[in-house]
Amino acid sequence: MAIQPEVISRPDLELSVVIPIYNEEGNIETLYEELTAALESIGREYEIIAVNDGSQDRSYQMLNGLQTRDSRWHVIHFRRNFGQTAAMAAGFDAARGEIVVTIDADLQNDPRDIERILDKFEEGYDIVSGWRQNRKEPLFLRRIPSIIANRLISRTTGIRLHDYGCTLKAYHFDVVKGVQLYGELHRFIPALASQMGVRVAEVPVKDRARHWGSSKYGFNRTFKVILDLIAVMFLLSYFNRPVYVFGAAGIMVGTVGALLGLYLTVFKLLTENKIGDRPLLQLAVLLMVLGVQFISTGIVADMIMRTYHESQHKPIYFIRERRRSASRYEENVPLPM
Repeated sequence: MAIQPEVISRPDLELSVVIPIYNEEGNIETLYEELTAALESIGREYEIIAVNDGSQDRSYQMLNGLQTRDSRWHVIHFRRNFGQTAAMAAGFDAARGEIVVTIDADLQNDPRDIERILDKFEEGYDIVSGWRQNRKEPLFLRRIPSIIANRLISRTTGIRLHDYGCTLKAYHFDVVKGVQLYGELHRFIPALASQMGVRVAEVPVKDRARHWGSSKYGFNRTFKVILDLIAVMFLLSYFNRPVYVFGAAGIMVGTVGALLGLYLTVFKLLTENKIGDRPLLQLAVLLMVLGVQFISTGIVADMIMRTYHESQHKPIYFIRERRRSASRYEENVPLPM
C-alpha cells in the first residue's frame, strides 16, 4: 500500500527548502554542510524536504543518515523515478513554511544565494526566481537552447524571466499549494501561478560547475520544453473553457465544409453535372464531419474540466516511505510489507 501525499493546510514554519534528488550520492554530504551553514546564518526557523526521486545509488542510505542526525530534515523516498516535477510536487505538498525555496542537489546552485532570494522576497513578491550568471554549461547544447526557450516562454506567457530553468526559486506558501503540477511543468510554475495574480521578481545568482556526477538533462529536453509550452499556453488561455478552442476550430472547419457543399449544390442545380465523383464533395463532407467532431470534443472536454474542479485531486506520485523526526512531527512511517 502506498503512502498518500501529506498536504498541509496552513504554514507553521518560516521557511521550507525543497530539494529533488536523483543519484546524487557524491553531492549529498557537501550539500548538507553548505545548506546548513547558509540557512543557520539567515536565522529563520526552517525545514529541509529532500525528495529522493527513485535514486539507484547510495542516496537512500545517505539521506536517511542525514535525517537521523538532523531533525530539521524531512526525507521522502519515491518507489521509482517519477521525474523532477513529481519530486517538486511532493515537496510542495509536505512543505510547512510560509516561504518555500527550491534548490538543486547538484551544487550548481549556491546555497548562500538563498539569503539574496529571501531579501528580495521580503519586498512583497510572491515568487522570486534566480537568474544564473556566467553559466558553466556547454554553449551550443545548453545555453543557446536555454536562451531561445526563455525568450519564447516569456513572450508567450507574459511572465518576463531570463532563466525559467533555474531551480533556485522562492515561492509563497499559497502559490505552491495552489498550483497543480504534472508532466514536466515545474519550470513553468511562475507562468501557471500568473492566474493567481502573483508578483514575480528575478535575482542574479551564481552558477557553479558540477563537481560530481553528470547532468540529468540532454538536448532532447528542448523538444519537451516546446511541447510543455504548448500545454501551458492552452492551460493559461482555455483550461477552464476548452470548448472555446475546440469549438472555434470546429466552427471554422465546418463552415468551410458547408460553403464547399453549398457551392457544389448550386453547381449541380445550374449545370446539371454530376458531382458524386468529385473530390471536392468528399472534402466538403470530411470538413463538416470534422467540424462536428471538434465541437463535440470541446463539449466533452468542458464536462471533464467541470468534473476535475469538483472532484478530489489524484496524486501524480506514490511515496514508498516518509521519514521525519518523531519529536517534531509524526512517527516515521515505513511502507507496509
